[in-house]
Amino acid sequence: MPLYKSISVNSQTTVKIWKIEESYSDLLQPLDLKPQSLERVLGMKSELHQRGFLSVRHLLHEFGYTDQDLFYDDNGKPHLKDGKHISITHSFTFSGVIVSDKEVGIDIEMQRDKIAVIAHKFVDYEFNYLDKSADDYINKLTVIWGIKESLYKLFATPGMLFKEHFLVIPFTFDDGETIAWIDYKGRKYRYNTAFLEFEGFTCAYVVP
Repeated sequence: MPLYKSISVNSQTTVKIWKIEESYSDLLQPLDLKPQSLERVLGMKSELHQRGFLSVRHLLHEFGYTDQDLFYDDNGKPHLKDGKHISITHSFTFSGVIVSDKEVGIDIEMQRDKIAVIAHKFVDYEFNYLDKSADDYINKLTVIWGIKESLYKLFATPGMLFKEHFLVIPFTFDDGETIAWIDYKGRKYRYNTAFLEFEGFTCAYVVP
């Protein structure tokens, strides 16, 4: 079972990342899925999505949970029955789960040049410190997207916009962390964020 990485963020927060190498049937076989989860996975058109969905259930098991412990609210945000906070992500061959006593968000993205084409849709303030000619421009954009996606998952409030309401403070890859802000409806919220790169992917997560 390829648990790829486990990160102890702090005493209340853990990140676990899975490298999806198993076949669909090998992932499905040991799991005890709720009827609605089974219906959902069988309805997915892409085997990549099916394997991502199932690998998340294996990550739950790594935390000591089962599919029965997980439920979603009307905004599509995942919750655990014991009251701990959870966020989930999967992208191609990796999936990730963060569990904490506090609100959290996580995102994994493949690093791809085409993110530069849509940068204007999610970057505003950050253009002040980004260098479009730098070798790490794509990687930095991917970090910013991942942090903003994580913030969006954490806040789970329809109407929030990456470009207008989320702000990522300048960072270096050596630091592997930065501060992010949500500025929404006259209120400001500050978050600690961290990020890491592996095998052409970027993982970012946020904790209040």
